[in-house]
Amino acid sequence: MNAASVQELSELDEQRLGWILSLAERSVVVESDGEVVAFALAIASGTDYDSENYRWFGARFARFLYLDRVVVVEPLRRRGIGAQLYDALEVAAMRYERMVCEVNVLPANEASLAFHSSRGYVEIGRLAHGSTKLVALLSKELRAGAQYPQHGA
Repeated sequence: MNAASVQELSELDEQRLGWILSLAERSVVVESDGEVVAFALAIASGTDYDSENYRWFGARFARFLYLDRVVVVEPLRRRGIGAQLYDALEVAAMRYERMVCEVNVLPANEASLAFHSSRGYVEIGRLAHGSTKLVALLSKELRAGAQYPQHGA
């Protein structure tokens, strides 16, 4: 499933998946007819996760839940499964006061950008990964009166 979405995500082998799962604060799996059709992994602040995006958020926030990846099999996309995954993860993120993630802007993932915007995520920065990948760093504050750092901070 991850390999089919590698353009939007990063590569992931079984060993790395096991390591990320060991760090995960929350994971959600959706099954249909005994098959996994979607999953999401989120990692809390304060771990040794080596993701450059995770470290960017860690340098700016003391508390957050980082959405590492969401995968939904192609035939079931745009049927509300992603929203269900986010609903569950945002509940888990409330104790951290914000959920953060990134979305590709180069190459552009317009559907994901629109989805996040509709859920209240705000772009708070951008991070280049070489010359061919640029991500928008997004945050959804889950407490009243939250303040965002300046864009590009």
